[in-house]
Amino acid sequence: MHNIIKKHPVIAILRSTPQEDLEAYTSALYDGGLRAFEVSFSSETAASQLKWMKEHMAPDTCIGAGTILTRKDAESALQAGADFFLSPSSNPEVLDYCRTNRIPLLPGVFSPTDVSICLSYGFHTLKLFPAADLPLQYIKSLKGPFPNTEFVAVGGVTPQNASTYLNSGFAGVGIGSSLVDKTLFQEKNWAQITQNIRLFLDSLKEENLL
Repeated sequence: MHNIIKKHPVIAILRSTPQEDLEAYTSALYDGGLRAFEVSFSSETAASQLKWMKEHMAPDTCIGAGTILTRKDAESALQAGADFFLSPSSNPEVLDYCRTNRIPLLPGVFSPTDVSICLSYGFHTLKLFPAADLPLQYIKSLKGPFPNTEFVAVGGVTPQNASTYLNSGFAGVGIGSSLVDKTLFQEKNWAQITQNIRLFLDSLKEENLL
């Protein structure tokens, strides 16, 4: 998972994307410069959408399955072709499944106990969730007793504050509903969405964060 986050520090989170908008929306994000995507498995259409993305998007995209809560979710995501998994929690059955099957996993942590559990299964790149509910210096406190860890901020991250998280020591960020303006999405203004994503990523490049 470390190599995926190092190559793709910004992950676009897709949750319940209308089927009729999937192709245009993912193309707009891709054209803006995003290459890493998470399809949340909180939606019934997640597996089919992830499979479509794997079959139709450019080969340089990295497409993960998010909200993997159980072994059953993990099996479904693997069958759909996910490149990596993400979870909001540290469920031992998911950790064990991913370790056994050598699947890159970004497990969710909130406490030192969560971190310890993930490390016991060999996972060192972790998802701090929900990041916005914790002070920015929290990961520095966690890295004290757990120096061989790195964290990705998810939950409350926006294009406006992403640089703050990256400058505070986070290895990456995941951005969901705030990634694009809701009005632009409703109007299907894909060209403007592409432009906004490009400007966002360019601003991170200017700070040497990408």
